[in-house]
Amino acid sequence: MGNYLCCCVQVKQSSVAVKERFGRFEDVLEPGCHFVPWFLGHQIAGRLTLRLQQLDVRCETKTRDNVFVNVVASIQFCALAGRASDAFYRLTNTRSQIQAYVFDVIRATVPKLDLDDAFEQKSEIAKAVEAELEKAMSAYGYEIVQTLIVDIEPDEKVKRAMNEINAAARLRMAANEKAEAEKILQIKRAEGESESKYLAGLGIARQRQAIVDGLRESVLVFSENVPGTTAKDIMDMVLVTQYFDTMKEIGAASKSSAVFIPHGPGAVRDVATQIRDGLLQASVSHS
Repeated sequence: MGNYLCCCVQVKQSSVAVKERFGRFEDVLEPGCHFVPWFLGHQIAGRLTLRLQQLDVRCETKTRDNVFVNVVASIQFCALAGRASDAFYRLTNTRSQIQAYVFDVIRATVPKLDLDDAFEQKSEIAKAVEAELEKAMSAYGYEIVQTLIVDIEPDEKVKRAMNEINAAARLRMAANEKAEAEKILQIKRAEGESESKYLAGLGIARQRQAIVDGLRESVLVFSENVPGTTAKDIMDMVLVTQYFDTMKEIGAASKSSAVFIPHGPGAVRDVATQIRDGLLQASVSHS
């Protein structure tokens, strides 16, 4: 009040004051102390901040695939010092004016996009809003510094459905990967089994070859040490010996089943005959 009575007016930094004389615009006062003789009809009509301001606008609209969404836009703007009179006099409510332009652009742009495209093209929506605001607000002495689309919020049910679709796709991918892994495992198991059987066959063939070599060597040694014996006599004795060794192993096994075999003085000869006949029949069938 004291400053007003002394006709001195202080204007703070980052703001300007609009001076009038008898209700008519006269000048824009910069930051500092100014002399305003009220008794001569001079007065301060109002003050205008030059600081950067932000307006958050929430706009409800729908996409091309008929999904209603809330688009949240943040508009950063400031008044131009050189056009402070236009910014002060030409608009009664700057924020409402900016909000109206944002609504108009968003509701004209988003309905052309599907929901997924709207999320991907947030920057294009922001550029469209900024271009329209810059063209409209520059005539009123305001500069649009930055326009951001900070969020696109569909309905909660739509969010849940989108998450379920994403989860189903991931489960399907996981199932495919699991099936592929099982397929590889079965192939590797089959290859291992084939290799194992091949090696087992080689082992059996080598074992049989060693048995044949051992029998041949036994026949030769026995023939040299016991004159008059034939190869048939020696083979009969070797076969009978192996037969009784087998019976011994069966009886020594802890979990062996009962085996009934004929026993008597002639049983040994019968066993030798049966073994020899079996070997001969096998050799004939192979030949």
